[in-house]
Amino acid sequence: MSLTPEQISFWETNGYLIVPNIITTEEAETYRRIYDQFLDNTIDTGANRSDLGAGLGDSKARENITQIMWPSDFVPEVLSMPYHQKALTIARLLMGEDIAMDFDMLINKAPFTNTPTPWHQDAAYWIDMPDKRAASCWLALDEATVDNGCMWYVPASHLKPVRPHHFAGKQGGALTCDAYEAEGVAVELPAGSCVFHHGGTLHYSRGNSTGSQRRAFIVNFRPQAMIELERQKGFDHGRSGGATDRKVRNEDFK
Repeated sequence: MSLTPEQISFWETNGYLIVPNIITTEEAETYRRIYDQFLDNTIDTGANRSDLGAGLGDSKARENITQIMWPSDFVPEVLSMPYHQKALTIARLLMGEDIAMDFDMLINKAPFTNTPTPWHQDAAYWIDMPDKRAASCWLALDEATVDNGCMWYVPASHLKPVRPHHFAGKQGGALTCDAYEAEGVAVELPAGSCVFHHGGTLHYSRGNSTGSQRRAFIVNFRPQAMIELERQKGFDHGRSGGATDRKVRNEDFK
């Protein structure tokens, strides 16, 4: 994998970058088979599975938005498969050779759940870090469209302070902030393509109003030294306590 100077400049300016065809059609089918074992609970993830859309929708499915933290803990083979390896290579090209995987997760929008993921910045979920370099790679395992919940980004929002966040639902769950589609750009993707976004980039997605799945596999990256600092402070992105312990963490983010 390689990036052009133009791609790196776009990333630095806008805070997101589309990378087409990070995996092949055949590889995408392999990932979908693994993913479905998580969804149908063949792979039991316990407290690492939660409803990111709690309080935001009234889906008759198991969750309004299914979130599964640390899938690689349950299927370690994915760490050596093409997606994680190529995403790490690109993350290092964007941010430096000291970048490592911080955590991974699955976020699925089942057919007709129609629950938006609220506008937010990932940094709002995280503890304050002296080194702010961080990126998420969002892989579409199904065609991602506006109607089934593709990502929207506010260009250059990573260059500004993190906006004040609060819980989106009455019972907690996802965080949100004031932002609007008029500020943003919709990023539709074919299956097998991905988009990287900075930890400070505002993003959101509409709910899935279609009859098909919208399966996304996300891998997050930051400097190895910052990962070690997180763990020393007891922050492991739900690895030990599951995905339900959410707090508004950006009050001191600078």
